[in-house]
Amino acid sequence: MLVSKKEIEIRYAETDQMGVVYHANYLIWMELGRTKLIQDLGFSYAGMEEEGIISPVIDLEISYKKPLRYGDTAIIHTWIEQYNGMKSVYGYEIFTPSGDLAVQAKSSHVCVQKDTFRPVKFRKLFPEWHEAYEKAKK
Repeated sequence: MLVSKKEIEIRYAETDQMGVVYHANYLIWMELGRTKLIQDLGFSYAGMEEEGIISPVIDLEISYKKPLRYGDTAIIHTWIEQYNGMKSVYGYEIFTPSGDLAVQAKSSHVCVQKDTFRPVKFRKLFPEWHEAYEKAKK
């Protein structure tokens, strides 16, 4: 199983009035984690979009364990939890600088045509990418 790692230096604008990272910012960091994972596999999400295919989130689970604060560095671990050629489920763990688990999450995605939102068979459109996901998944 491939686990991609991405560090994020937390900016002041990402915190709330309590001085901790605002909960929705974790979703952005998860996107950065997915993008890094895809790059680590040798592919480009932007390249897929240029071909008229997008991959919207269809389900999301997130559990907040410990706060992260301005000035901390968040460490995002991302992997392919499940993949069946149509749907991808990504797993995430976001850690504090001291190595404590701050967030645990999963997001589910399907690939669709950008103009119609009709689902597509990822394994047929992108066979090399499909093979890399098969090898990298949990």
